[in-house]
Order: sequence, then structure tokens, then C-alpha cells
Amino acid sequence: MITISVNGDGLSAQVETNPPQIYFNFEANTWDTSIKISYVEFVNGSLSWFSNSTSNGSLFSIPSASSKQHMTLGSDGHLRAYESGSVEVADLFKWYLDDCAYPTPCGQYGICSNGQCSCPASSGGTSYFQPVDARQPQLGCFENGLLSCGASQQQSLLEQENIAYFSFTPNLEHIDASSCKEACAKNCSCKAAIFQYESNRTNGSCYLPTQVFSLMNIDKETSLYNSTAFLKVQNLNKVQNLTNEAPYTPVDNPMSNRLPKILGSSLGALFTMMILIVAIVLFVQKRDDNQAEEDYLDQVPEVLNRFAYNDLETITNGFNKKLGEGGFGSVFEGTLSDGTKVAVKRLDGFGQVKKSFLAEVETIGRIHHVNLVRLVGFCAQKSHRLLIYEYMSNGSLDRWIFHKSNECVLDWQQRKKIILDIAQGLNYLHEECRQKIVHLDIKPQNILLDGNFNAKVADFGLSKLIDRDQSQVFTTMRGTPGYLAPEWLSAAITEKVDVYSFGVVILEIVCGRKIFDRCLDEKDMNLLSLFKRKAEEERLLDIVDKSSGDMQLNGLHAVRMMRIAAWCLQGDYMKRPSMSVVIKALEGIVEVQEDLDYDFFAQPSTSGAARFDPMDVEFNAATALLPSVLSGPR
Repeated sequence: MITISVNGDGLSAQVETNPPQIYFNFEANTWDTSIKISYVEFVNGSLSWFSNSTSNGSLFSIPSASSKQHMTLGSDGHLRAYESGSVEVADLFKWYLDDCAYPTPCGQYGICSNGQCSCPASSGGTSYFQPVDARQPQLGCFENGLLSCGASQQQSLLEQENIAYFSFTPNLEHIDASSCKEACAKNCSCKAAIFQYESNRTNGSCYLPTQVFSLMNIDKETSLYNSTAFLKVQNLNKVQNLTNEAPYTPVDNPMSNRLPKILGSSLGALFTMMILIVAIVLFVQKRDDNQAEEDYLDQVPEVLNRFAYNDLETITNGFNKKLGEGGFGSVFEGTLSDGTKVAVKRLDGFGQVKKSFLAEVETIGRIHHVNLVRLVGFCAQKSHRLLIYEYMSNGSLDRWIFHKSNECVLDWQQRKKIILDIAQGLNYLHEECRQKIVHLDIKPQNILLDGNFNAKVADFGLSKLIDRDQSQVFTTMRGTPGYLAPEWLSAAITEKVDVYSFGVVILEIVCGRKIFDRCLDEKDMNLLSLFKRKAEEERLLDIVDKSSGDMQLNGLHAVRMMRIAAWCLQGDYMKRPSMSVVIKALEGIVEVQEDLDYDFFAQPSTSGAARFDPMDVEFNAATALLPSVLSGPR
């Protein structure tokens, strides 16, 4: 049964299982914890909530009508408004949920993908699920072997990659995929384990539903999170009778008793041989991959030291002092034998981590600039992948511009110097290297500060090399929501995506706030939208961080800096300046263009692409209760 309910925190819709499975949730106190909802009312063409403090807000806007309207929560989970008895005028949840995010668009165990339904994939040639009606796939799927608590030792968890669930209220946090599976296997009531994570399967969230309704497929190329569903299934016999008839066995033929044994032995030998061949192929492939990586690492310049893993354990005191943690691993403080402090980045994972490791060694290992963090050495020993950097005593930039305290305040001159440092580092990557290097993840967390507050660009795990004769390169979307340029929708990018991200960082430094701040009023949450509004009102000083110094002295400089940011944020990448021109603008050598477009989310009309708001991803994720993080190693 599907119900809708109201409590002091908000309004929710759920399937009444034990415990309930919530598929829609609106929390009125997201931005003001003092708000408590008293009741919800359907009045004046909208569904509105009213709180104990007499403030109210609208949940949904409903088209006006000449006759009376009413709402119905259907068995499919949709909340619809009707007029004149049965004329539908609105499907209210559609602003928050897509077609696959309801409990039963594809029935129990059905997988929804762009409105199409299918059953979970088979494993090892065994099909554990089949459609209720092959002609009506939306009716769902049923298990070929019914689950039984008494036969739990004969159960397994069928892994379904890139599959999420309409409801996700984690039972367990900060665990790995194996622990998530084990938790379900030990719980008789658990029917599946839904494991969601950013980029590292060793750190995610686990949801254990007691009943399984519709699942949904996620597009790995565009999704902002990873999800794997482990469906609990009863192990099936390898050989099953295909009919209910008893087999006929002639009593006068002694070979009939030996035939099954002969067939079984032959099939067993064939199966063993196939496994052996596959194992050999995988071993040779892995050996070749490792050899290729070793050959590549042997060509790394000698200026990079190659460390043994045991040595790194020693210099970090057993990886004892953690400096930070990110999507692909953790960073620890270490001290070399000569007393030099270093930061040791230990990567955790497999395929993507290997790409990140090689990307960093290939890019920053071969270049040197005062505004790029220096790579001291690396370790590639067995499954261990570690990178050793120079130690930056003042940590990352986000600590100094987002975390307000008396100890972490940057004055205006320091902010100007940091912005110029970042620009010079990016200019070196884009214009002074043999190949253009596009960083692809410029944000305050990846800008580090030394003891004198000199800024250095760090974390090249997502970087891309572009030949000088290439104007564009096609690649999968990578980066962080809020810093992504509009042209990522076409997958054809240039170094100007870094210029766009740099524009966002300038605004964050000048304004002393994050690109998306959920603690503020809804109209002020998105810094780019707020920036556009204040520019139109000619009140840009309203959003400058007052802790940076005297605005009477620095106000004009701050406004000019924000106009440089707007130039970098142009929706049409052709209109953005190169980093060398940005440096001249920061130094006052060139003037900022006058005809700036403050609609930063729109691509040029000739591209045929739709309007793109890089913050939509994160905001919509919050309303739909789905984790949305698109990020690389930290």
C-alpha cells in the first residue's frame, strides 16, 4: 500500500512495508530548523504547507481551473490533481521524480531504464528471474527459486552493476561493498543490498530493503554516483527437469545407468578445461598490463624518486597522521630521512585508481612550475599505488575561504595574490607545456597553500593531455558539480573548461562562500544566480566577503575581479579569455570586455544544445533524495 503523510518536518510518500520505503520527501526545515509543519492544505491552485511560525510555502503549483479540483494518490505512486471529476490537470511529483523513481513502474524486481522494463540479468548461465508476462514487462519479475530462511546456506547475492533503487535510506554508512553484502546475507528479512558510493567501493552507504519493488538502471557515463544492487536468490540446481514427466528408463539396457556418469564426467572435464583457459588468459593479460605499466614507469624522469612501500610506512609512522581523505584514497603526513616534510597520497581501488595514478605521474611528474604542487616521488609495488608530494603547511584553499574563524582569514591582498597564482599555474599547463594539459577539476579543495600563502594547483588525477594541433577533445564528463562548464553536455571540450572553473573559484574567493550553499535562502543558494541578480541591480559589493578588508579601499578592485570572473564564466567558451589574457587582466594590462553575458549556463544557440545549469544536478539530487556527487580523487 502506498501512502502520503505529514509530520513536523515535512511531507513524504512511501510504500508501507516494514520499515516504510520512502520515495518522495519534502523537508520544510532544510534551511531553517525552527520550522515545524502544522498542516498541509490544497488551496488556491497549489498544495501549500503551514508552520507553527505562521510562515508557509508552496510545495507544488497547480494549473488554475474553472471547476473544483481534487488530488488522488494512485496505486502507481503518482500524486495527480483532477478537475471536473476525472480530468487530469497535473502530475505533482513529476517536478521532483523521473518516471523510474516510483515504487512500481516495472513491478517487483523489474529494472526500469528510460521507461523500458526488464528482469535482472542472469549469472553464469543461470537465470534467477523471469517476467510475470513476457508481453507485459511492466508487471515485473518473479524468482525461479523462492527464498527460504531455513535454507539460507544455499542462498547467494546476485550482483547487478549500475542498478539503483527508488528508495534509499541507508542502514549502514561508510562501509565497503563486501560488508554490505554480508549484512544482507546474515539478515533473513533482507531481500537485497543496495550499495551506493562515489568512486571507491571501499567507502559507501548500504540500504537493506525487506521487500524489493522496482529497480532502476543508471547511466554510468552521466550519473553522479555509482550503485550496485545485490539481489538475494536461492541457489538453483545445475541440472533441472524440463518437464514434470518421470523419465523413461529401459530395464534391459545396462548402458542407460552409465550414460549419465559418462556425460557428467565429459562435461566436468570440459568445464574444468574452459576455466583453466580463462584463468591463463586473464593471468597473461594482467601480466602484460603490469609489464606495460612497469615499462612506462621506467621512463619517468629520474628526478622522481621511486619509493618502496615499507619505506613509506616508515616515513609516515605507519600512515598515522591523516591530512585529508577523498574519493580515491587518503593523504598522510610524512617526514623524509633528511627531515623534509611530505604529503603521501595512498590510492585505494582498482581500474580507475590505476588511471588516476598514471595520469598524475604522466602530467605533474614531467613538469615543474612554482604554482604547481611538486611531485617528489611515487610507489608502484604489487597492488600499492602511492604518490609523494611536497608538504603544503597551510592546507587547501577551501579551509581559508569557507570556514570562518579568526585563525583562517585572508585579507584582500592575499586573495588577489592567490587568484594570480592559480592563473599562472593554469597558464603554464595550457600554453607553456609541450602538450596542453587540461586539469578538469579546478576548485578550492585542489588549490594548496604553502607557509607564505603561495597558491599551487594540485590533484591531476582527472587531467587530460591535448596535442597542440587539436582544437577539441572528446571525453567522458569528469569534474565536480558547480564547476562544470556548459559544453560538457556535448562531451567536446577544450582548455576553456578550466577557465570556466577558474571563474567560479574567483567568485568563491571574493565572496567568501561556496558555489552552492544550502544554509542560505533558496534564491541565494546558487552563487552564480545571485551574482547575475546583483550585477543586474548594480549592487555587486553586497556579496563581497566583508572579512577581506575595508570595502571603501578595496571595493573597486573587488568589482573588477568579479567582472574578470564573469568573463571567464561566459556560456560560449569561444568568448572566454585564455589564461594568458586573464593574467594580463589581473595585472591591469588589458581591460575586461564590456558586453558580458551574465547567463552563464547557456551554450551558444548554434550548438543546438539545451540550456544547462551546472547546479541543477546537486539541487535536484537534494529534493529527490539521491546522492549526487561527481568527483575525482582528492
